[in-house]
Amino acid sequence: MSRLKEVFSRGKALIPFITAGDPSLETTAELVKEMSAAGADLIELGIPFSDPVAEGVVIQKADLRALAGGVTTDRIFGMVSGVRQQCDVPLAIMTYFNPVFIYGPQRFMRRCAETDIDAIIVPDLPFEERADLLPVCNDYGIDLISMIAPTSQERIHMIAREARGFIYCVSSLGVTGVRQELGRDIERMVGMVKEVKDIPCAVGFGISTLRQAAAMATVADGVIIGSALVKIIEQHGGACLPYVAAYVKDIKEALKEIPAPKR
Repeated sequence: MSRLKEVFSRGKALIPFITAGDPSLETTAELVKEMSAAGADLIELGIPFSDPVAEGVVIQKADLRALAGGVTTDRIFGMVSGVRQQCDVPLAIMTYFNPVFIYGPQRFMRRCAETDIDAIIVPDLPFEERADLLPVCNDYGIDLISMIAPTSQERIHMIAREARGFIYCVSSLGVTGVRQELGRDIERMVGMVKEVKDIPCAVGFGISTLRQAAAMATVADGVIIGSALVKIIEQHGGACLPYVAAYVKDIKEALKEIPAPKR
């Protein structure tokens, strides 16, 4: 069983996102270990980028802080190598196509494989242009995660047929960020995916509270939480570890109470 399959075989998956290098790479390494111990099933590491078009202001600011601190893609891979000596939690890289292109797709995926990264998510890579990256991902055993949104409509079946690892379901239109209300299309979107392929669906964009996480988990296989965690990190800086760990633990405990949806 692949590690991503195992992630979703244990129940509702909790997938926290943090920006690598915010507030420092040393803190990021400790956060990965602390979140894994607190119950995170898969962790997304964002590579900071100067033009993150899918991100709201919270993650944009985190990217700028990390870049101002001198974070580079090479330094992130080096940090992950160090983490891997102590922690084997599954990891996914969240990045944009430009950083991968500049680094070199072959070199990027080779480094992912060398540091035991399981998947990559590229929000600005349209499904129709996945051939620009998919063959290289396949060469190195890295799952290129597909994304669907409420606007995907009839494309959902097409995307689902070709998807690997899991499908990232965008809960609402717009960029990332904490929301009071989430989109109401998730159940329909997940149902359309399951019609053509038995692949896990994880919901992201806007989830921040126990209530929201539980609601999304009743119809999906996992929840992705980013901006709420990045706000905690922004508030507490290098002292954020216990606050992030407590938040992750609370969300994970809530997800354990959610039964599998009937299909």
